[in-house]
Amino acid sequence: MSSDRRLSTCGGWRPIPSREAAPLRLVLIGATGLVGSLLADRLLAGEAVVHALVRRPSGRTHERWHEHVAPSADWPGLAAGLAVDAAVSALGTTMRSAGSQAAFRAVDLETVVAFAAAARWAGARRMVTVSSVGADPGSRNFYLRTKGEMERALEGLGFDRLDVLRPGLLRGKRGGERRLGERIGIALSPVVNLVLRGRLDRFAAIDAEIVAEAAAGLLRRSEPGTYRHENRSIRALADAD
Repeated sequence: MSSDRRLSTCGGWRPIPSREAAPLRLVLIGATGLVGSLLADRLLAGEAVVHALVRRPSGRTHERWHEHVAPSADWPGLAAGLAVDAAVSALGTTMRSAGSQAAFRAVDLETVVAFAAAARWAGARRMVTVSSVGADPGSRNFYLRTKGEMERALEGLGFDRLDVLRPGLLRGKRGGERRLGERIGIALSPVVNLVLRGRLDRFAAIDAEIVAEAAAGLLRRSEPGTYRHENRSIRALADAD
């Protein structure tokens, strides 16, 4: 299914409507990362109940924040025991942090898919995941191929609705994990983004806060299908009333 296949008409984060019988219950991985931490802020500002699977304590406290600290290998087992409506992955590493292609693949593909499969088995009917612009299981680029394989595997799990966010270069405070090329790209992004117009807009840099806002809005939607959202769609979702 092509990117931007269908734009949200009511995207952007809002509190879960009070008319629902119960607040949205979800399980989240990547909660301490750039997008995940911003998304957690938005979810907890509403009425969502969030189960976060983390390797280390995040330091976050909230009455609706349930943190499960465990090695990532244990996350599928934890997810399988949770009664949730939706699964969310904002998990992602870098080649520099992973140290090898195999280690990168273990995080960005194998961990995400195993987590999603367990959540689906436990009853989650919706999923939102953060991928990358250009993701393609047939790509010659290792990073993009891995992301594409992750997307394809999630499509095969049978979620009623799957939303895949494919942002360009993410701007935001990521800490020391940034590669030199990323830091240069972010510094130049205000100028480069002026050139990346029209069909090239999908490759432009985008603020992580916008991606988090879009992801939160998508969790309120239930129309069935698989939807891919690139920069233009992501901004529309975040900006919509």
